[in-house]
Amino acid sequence: MPPSDQQPLFTSDRPSSTHSEERAAAEDDALLGNGRKSSHTYSYRKGFWKDVGLFVWAVLATAAVIVLAVLLSRSPSREEGKPIPKPGGKKNLIFMVSDGMGPATLSLSRSFRQFQSGLPYDDVLVLDQYLIGSSRTRSNSSLITDSAAGATAFGCGMKTYNGAIAMLPDHTPCGTVLEAAKKMGYMTGLVVTTDITDATPASFASHVNVRTEEDLIALQEVGEHPLGRVVDLLFGGGRCHFLPNTTTGSCRADDRDITKLAKERYGWNYIRNRKEFDSLEAGTKAELPLLGLFANTDLPYEIDRRNVDTYPSLDEMARTALKALEIATQDSDQGFFLMIEGSRIDHAAHRNDPAAHVHECLAYDKAFASVVEFLGNSKTEGMVISTSDHETGGLSVARQNHQSYPRYRWYPEVLANASSSASHLARLLNVHITSPEGVILGEASLKKYINEELVKKGLGILDATDVELELVVKSPGLSAYYFADMLSRRAEVGWSTHGHSAVDVNIYGTAGSEALRGNRENTEVGKFLREYLDVDVDAITKELAKSLKSFDVASGDSLPWTGKIPTEEELIMASKQYEIPLGL
Repeated sequence: MPPSDQQPLFTSDRPSSTHSEERAAAEDDALLGNGRKSSHTYSYRKGFWKDVGLFVWAVLATAAVIVLAVLLSRSPSREEGKPIPKPGGKKNLIFMVSDGMGPATLSLSRSFRQFQSGLPYDDVLVLDQYLIGSSRTRSNSSLITDSAAGATAFGCGMKTYNGAIAMLPDHTPCGTVLEAAKKMGYMTGLVVTTDITDATPASFASHVNVRTEEDLIALQEVGEHPLGRVVDLLFGGGRCHFLPNTTTGSCRADDRDITKLAKERYGWNYIRNRKEFDSLEAGTKAELPLLGLFANTDLPYEIDRRNVDTYPSLDEMARTALKALEIATQDSDQGFFLMIEGSRIDHAAHRNDPAAHVHECLAYDKAFASVVEFLGNSKTEGMVISTSDHETGGLSVARQNHQSYPRYRWYPEVLANASSSASHLARLLNVHITSPEGVILGEASLKKYINEELVKKGLGILDATDVELELVVKSPGLSAYYFADMLSRRAEVGWSTHGHSAVDVNIYGTAGSEALRGNRENTEVGKFLREYLDVDVDAITKELAKSLKSFDVASGDSLPWTGKIPTEEELIMASKQYEIPLGL
């Protein structure tokens, strides 16, 4: 007979009592006719020894709890300086960076996904299932880091100033885990959705004094580097930094063709578009080294990319890179190191665009799931670590729009109605305004175009006010901000800044990552990566230091290969690269 729902398993039918022993003795007396030996002295001694036994038991139990607490506080996962457990032999390490993603982004994305897909409230993201700790993010120069200093903490395992790309505060280069891995015979790769010369990927494979030196970064990434070519696979955007300034679409300051240099001097295979990416057949036909530059600048936001079949997604690039590196190392004693960045999570947060932001996070979660699946199917020992360099936007999944006390709610359906990013709609507006038709249209016609074609169709907002539309008409250069604010207000999602914040960020990891449990400094993540791979980053740092004066770039420029030392003003300007200029 099954147990009652109201009664715990393995319980006696007899009620429990603190006096059960006395009751048992009374029952014995009744059954035996007072035949059992009993006296006042016996009862007194029995009670005395019972009290002694209870006291001893309490002391021992307390001591055991204290000892257990001490042991737990000194467990390997929490003890500073404890060696990282390393699997023997060949291994693969995938390091993922969710640029700009803080804890609130996960809350926003989880609830949005539940609403959009009709999932129960306890359905979670794949990332949620691998949460192991959190990271503190400050840089050497500020309590709020930028991506350059944040990525340098991961790549070098050392703090530096905001704006530095794998350079220390004294302007000497620090070796990175990617460079050390390549030196040890590992294959290496970088996959991003922004320019491949942007701060995060650059901080693993190049060294410049300020992040705006993207022309130099492009050179170093393809092989014009004191250590030679250190990367085997590059996927992302930023083609303009590889094209000579005599070419349409170039953003280089010189006339050097870096794609030609990469192919002829360093042996790269170069692909530029979706068709050529598809020809890799999910990585099975890839030939390394492989340079894939799929956009002139950033790849589109996922919310926009999904509407066209022109660009590969982060997940597609990640899976292709994993397969290509797996095949390339199948006969090697060493595995590979691959860095994958969800770059545009950060960009959407800089714009305070909740719809673009949530879709970027979900795209990252999908790529993370693919990495976990790859590791589960791989015959080679491996691990994935995921974290963010910082939080962006000061996101809050709540908003007080009025002076009256706020309601405890937010509306994911508002974000679900949006089909375009605020930035994409701003570009469409700019194209319209500068077109022959737009030039001759009056203010009323422009307002109608904005409302009908952009706000209703792109944002899914049917109740835009005249005040909101007037703001866009009067200042079209700020329309990306205005469009994003329309969404945020209606969804009741809050933002405290268009920049970064000092919020701690999450750390995720698969089996073997237990040493990163708890709250960690971002440099501890970097040190974990090098120790897991068992590579000598310090030796790379020493080798790079020797090259400061001896290595010159092929252009013959008098500046050192790490570029000029920036002024304080130049560092401040570098931190404003995501600011929308007035009038654009």
